[in-house]
Amino acid sequence: MNRLQKSYTLAAALAACLAWTGLHAQETTLQPLPQHCRLLADSLTLPDGYRLLADTTGQALSPALTCLHGLLPGTDGTASFEIRLGLKGDASVRQYDDRIPDRPEGYYLRTAPDGIVLAAADARGAFYAVQTLAQMTAHGKVAAGEVTDYPDIPFRGIVEGFYGTPWSHEARLGQIDFCGRNKMNVYIYGPKDDPYHSTPHWRQPYPDDKARQLAELADRARRNHVIFYWAIHPGKDIRWDEADRDLLLAKLETVYRCGVRGFAVFFDDITGDGTRADRQAELLNYIDRHFVQVKGDVAPLIICPTEYSKSRVKGNGEYLATLGRLLNPGIQIMWTGDRVVTTIDRATLQYVGSLTGRKAYVWWNYPVSDYVRPHLLMGPVYGNAPDVASGLTAFVANPMEHAEASKLALASIADYAWNPDAYDSDRSWHLSVRRLMPLHAASLETFAAHNADPGPNGHGFRRQESENIRPALQSLCASVAEHGTPDEDAYRQVYEECRRIVVASDLLMAADENRPLTDEIAPWLACFKLTGEYGLEVLRALRLRHEGQADACREACRHARALRNLIGRAGTDSKPGVKCATLHLLPSLDILLERCEGQ
Repeated sequence: MNRLQKSYTLAAALAACLAWTGLHAQETTLQPLPQHCRLLADSLTLPDGYRLLADTTGQALSPALTCLHGLLPGTDGTASFEIRLGLKGDASVRQYDDRIPDRPEGYYLRTAPDGIVLAAADARGAFYAVQTLAQMTAHGKVAAGEVTDYPDIPFRGIVEGFYGTPWSHEARLGQIDFCGRNKMNVYIYGPKDDPYHSTPHWRQPYPDDKARQLAELADRARRNHVIFYWAIHPGKDIRWDEADRDLLLAKLETVYRCGVRGFAVFFDDITGDGTRADRQAELLNYIDRHFVQVKGDVAPLIICPTEYSKSRVKGNGEYLATLGRLLNPGIQIMWTGDRVVTTIDRATLQYVGSLTGRKAYVWWNYPVSDYVRPHLLMGPVYGNAPDVASGLTAFVANPMEHAEASKLALASIADYAWNPDAYDSDRSWHLSVRRLMPLHAASLETFAAHNADPGPNGHGFRRQESENIRPALQSLCASVAEHGTPDEDAYRQVYEECRRIVVASDLLMAADENRPLTDEIAPWLACFKLTGEYGLEVLRALRLRHEGQADACREACRHARALRNLIGRAGTDSKPGVKCATLHLLPSLDILLERCEGQ
């Protein structure tokens, strides 16, 4: 095996588990889905070495070059196989300038027997071209073809804004790397339970150890072409005087010295004097004039308003209209949609845009689960309109407190935000599952398919769950209710699904492939296995009842009832009352058990 065959990054290793041989544009496993893609059935064997043609003297291409050298380390100045990496106008790629999209972050990628071309509109586009190349590379081979690509939504990423246990430092570093791999360019740090982000310590500088962590996060973000935003949440007790304003500006300065170059001010979920739109606008404009514009290297300022969804707008929208009228034009205003937790469509963007006079900066509250903590939200990502790109500047998602489990939804959100018009939720979900745990993809898919719905909640937000088995469950319950005997085909399907649930639970609990993920979801895996065992015992009781074995049926019912009680007690001290499969599977099994018990 040659050097290149032995040396490919994690992204390429995961790609090795994907069946990309014989791909064409309609079946590509590239994620996010490119704007234009033509991958041929044939793949190319990479040689032992290649000649790199790129400007290696400046810093613009540094992250792209680092990624490329990690993927294909075998540079050889005498090799005939060439890899050309550069920005529009560079000598290395000048002959391909007309193929580079005239869009921010756009790139043109070509893989052919004579070499590879990575030509981009800007430095971030060059980095994304290498990320795409990584997905096309596996086992010393690369898919042959061309990709012409760019994002439809300018800013895409994560807002760590949930209530509950903040992510660990290691989890944040991993999420920033994840953003880079998935072409997300924004990470907003705003955990509600960080006391230095909000009350009581927002006025105080971070302790040295926390400041060092912020610096490390900012550096990791730069290496992934991610804008790391640090958010402050002062509205609970802000005094609107010069002293507090100066303390806030001083706090931003300490964070700036950590290397952070993006800042946001949150006024969400507060009451009282902190909610005044004129005061908020005055403060944000002051920060913009005396900090952002003075520094010169800081990203546009972001505000999360107090009225951040249509359901929270009072009167005729005077609050948002005041912000829109008074705020400096470059300041971005966040928006969650018609409700706090909902999907996004053009109508809600037109509504907020008409009040603020600017495009929305969408804060999408999914897959966040702080309002339904017993549940995991790991099903397909769907419901957002495909025609929203023209009405917004950003689409950032609020994840669960479970950092690794959130990646399943976040990968699909990155896919949607890159190319919403071509987004396919089922395709994206299947790919996301396979990238998160490629060696146990079938088991993880079984688990995630039954851990998708948040259950009844105050936001009225629900998700499809157990869709693969729902028709069989309905047929089985209907046949037992109407005829007293189970539909055999439905019985077989439900039995096989319950068996898969038990096996998948065991395989995932024992797997070492992604321990951060399986450790996070361990309480749910235990509950999930009990659910599968419960289903098998209910089905056994149903069969015994049909066969007229009354005593054996009663014994099976007692066992099933015990398992059902254990499901109700599932969880740990830190994660009590966890729930799985509550939308269709468990209710159907409960109906069948009650039928057997009432024989």
